Amino acid sequence: MKAIVFDKLGGPEVLKLADVAKPELRPGCVLIRNHAIGINFADSLFRRGQYAIAPKLPDTPGLESAGVIEAVAPDVSGLTTGTRVAAVGLKAYSEYMVTRASTVIPIPDHVSFDEGVAFPVQVLTAWHLLHSAHRTAPGDVVVVHSAAGGVGIVAIQIAKAAGARVIGTVSNESKAALAKQYGADEVINYATHDFAAEVMKLTNNRGATLILDAVGKPTFEKGLACLAPMGHLIVYGRAGGPPDPLNVFKLFEKSSKVSGFRLDQSHTGPEQWKRGLADSFELVKSGKLKLLIGRKFPLADAAEAHRFIESRDSVGKLILVP
Repeated sequence: MKAIVFDKLGGPEVLKLADVAKPELRPGCVLIRNHAIGINFADSLFRRGQYAIAPKLPDTPGLESAGVIEAVAPDVSGLTTGTRVAAVGLKAYSEYMVTRASTVIPIPDHVSFDEGVAFPVQVLTAWHLLHSAHRTAPGDVVVVHSAAGGVGIVAIQIAKAAGARVIGTVSNESKAALAKQYGADEVINYATHDFAAEVMKLTNNRGATLILDAVGKPTFEKGLACLAPMGHLIVYGRAGGPPDPLNVFKLFEKSSKVSGFRLDQSHTGPEQWKRGLADSFELVKSGKLKLLIGRKFPLADAAEAHRFIESRDSVGKLILVP
């Protein structure tokens, strides 16, 4: 089968299309023929050896896909061949992927493969940020950084569905228009304005109830400055580099809270995980959540896709097509 392989750490140029052996089915797992493969910033961290999971060279990147189950291990129940699914797993940049049955998400008929591949990381990250790591409620003011990105566009809509007021931050005016289109009440261009000062101005100096920060170093300190009393800042990425060490005594000033988030079913628990899936699928069905597919690349163009996501010019969900 075809897969993307890299045999050394480095830039996008280390990614090469190769012929590799089709993965063997293991106990507790399913074999999926991929129709759409998700591209995430974490994939570039993995390629550079900076992700939470270290590559075992030669290795294949990729954390999520959507496709059809081709084979099911004998010890797996509740899943059958021919089922349309999305899944989280390793080595997803390939025509086939083997992954644990517990990570597999059957996708309903009203959700396409392109939409389905956005669920394992983008949609569930946004939902659990807003409803597991935090309890978003009507009247909350939620600041969403990278508001035109894959998680950002979803987070705007899920926060709005929960009754929150949403302020997005973006890097240019075209992204500002997109964030507005997907429901943001206000959008701040952080390249031309001090987003912390703007948030305070927009909230009559009260500040934000919740800040969702996947940027890190460039936004963290200013985020703390524009939190409301008892406000909560969640760091779930570091596209701009890791934040400087936090002096926890600064949190005393406004009884602020800072937390980290990584999407993991063992963290949320199985019941909350199922609730997130059911609620998200219902939001799509009702039209309250629309998934933006920003750009699709052939599998062979994975290096180009990585250059694009690292350029910070991307919007919505990026997909590789096997």
